[in-house]
Amino acid sequence: MPVTVPLSSRRGATRTRRHRAATRAVAVSAVVSASLGVLAAADQHSTTTSGHLTAGTLASADADTAQQVAFTAFTPREAQMPQIVPETVVWEQNRFAVEAARPKTVRPIAGILTSTFGERWGSLHAGLDLADAIGTPIAAVTDGVVIEAGPASGFGMWVRVQQDDGTIGIYGHVNDILATVGQQVRAGDIIATVGNRGFSTGPHLHYEVHLPGGQPIDPLPWLAGRGVDILRNTP
Repeated sequence: MPVTVPLSSRRGATRTRRHRAATRAVAVSAVVSASLGVLAAADQHSTTTSGHLTAGTLASADADTAQQVAFTAFTPREAQMPQIVPETVVWEQNRFAVEAARPKTVRPIAGILTSTFGERWGSLHAGLDLADAIGTPIAAVTDGVVIEAGPASGFGMWVRVQQDDGTIGIYGHVNDILATVGQQVRAGDIIATVGNRGFSTGPHLHYEVHLPGGQPIDPLPWLAGRGVDILRNTP
């Protein structure tokens, strides 16, 4: 048989829905009124003259309180909680800052420039000679990888480093080798000491720069282009 719902029940349900809708409308209206009140209080405070300073201060306090309540009501709880940067993030930021600040090219030693790139005694002198005492630490000029370290014809002992731009840095006549093949080095790392080995007339470092294809280039402008002026900073 068909079920018949009494008319009075349908009317009661309709009244209930209308009551809920009215309740929601009242709530929304209250929120809007509160927001308008905050704006009005703030505007009143901004236009208050110096003669009404005390009243303006009270109005400002009320507006600030109302604004804080409104902010709390509409801001997610997560956004109101104190934000703490993880320690690992702080450490990484500091590491990046230190890395960005360190020099990427350095002078290998502080010795006196005694010979430059060019023809000498009928042959090409393919690098720079920097005179200093035997045992003076030699720094890697750039970041790079040690590709050879040991005896070398004419140089006695040398260290060869593939530098950060693909060129090869050669450190000749060294006395002690303090780096190993395959070692990653950074600009300023000590890789050897000044010596007087091989065809040498006195203790000094002979430094060359070769292009990836093996052609030697003048280290002076190459270094100057990277911010190291050997001529200006020679003792």
